[in-house]
Amino acid sequence: MIAHLRELLRYRELILNLTLRELKARYKSSVLGFFWSLLNPLGMMLVFTVVFTIMMPNNAIKNFPIFVLCGLLPWNFFNTGIMAGTNSVVANGELIKKVYFPREVLVIASTFANLINFLLALVVLFAAIAVFRTQLSPYIWMLPIIILIQTCFVLGMAFILSTLNVFYRDTLMILDVFMLAWFFLTPVFYPIEILPRSYVLLGIDLDLHRIMYVANPMASLISAYRDLLYWGYRTDFDFILRTTVTAVAILVFGYWFSIRYSHRFGEEV
Repeated sequence: MIAHLRELLRYRELILNLTLRELKARYKSSVLGFFWSLLNPLGMMLVFTVVFTIMMPNNAIKNFPIFVLCGLLPWNFFNTGIMAGTNSVVANGELIKKVYFPREVLVIASTFANLINFLLALVVLFAAIAVFRTQLSPYIWMLPIIILIQTCFVLGMAFILSTLNVFYRDTLMILDVFMLAWFFLTPVFYPIEILPRSYVLLGIDLDLHRIMYVANPMASLISAYRDLLYWGYRTDFDFILRTTVTAVAILVFGYWFSIRYSHRFGEEV
């Protein structure tokens, strides 16, 4: 893996060029171009706000637009990063057959393109924070760390799923359904407090809140974003450490899994 990482470093300019190509292709022939990175989350925020504050009033959530954006923006990065990363190798099959380069470059470029979109979308969130005058956490300096942790998690998952998609093309279709279920199982537009604290299953008393955070890394990450940008808290360091270990472990395994089978990508795509 060390040798592969050194080789990958030599292709850093290719990663940059493919990232820019991905961004340009996404907004090609679009009138608004990169402004869609701002308008899309803004539109989703308005929809959720209308549904949950007007059609289904929930006065328990103060400044609901900020609350929902703190969950929606990280989720959009996760969702688009996973879906695009999963298809990145297959979608570039012709390029793979023509020239040699580390195949992981495609997944990295796809993830970085979605990361840039996420960073642009954060402009909407900070504008909304200014409008609603919510208090930022004194530990806002931790935000880049949270973003880095999530990027590692997205990249690791994309490595694994893109490799599976090369050999099993129904991976993307199964993933589409799975991501929808994952969305509703993650407290994106609702507070985790609405879930019962405990649930008895087969005589075992389960702590649903703890299970949610332990079994669902995205729940932990969204909670960290909300601590810094919505509640104004200091996010729990033990909480972040556990999520960091999970993200790095998935990244290392995903990268190993990808390079383990990358030599077969050319004949399979």
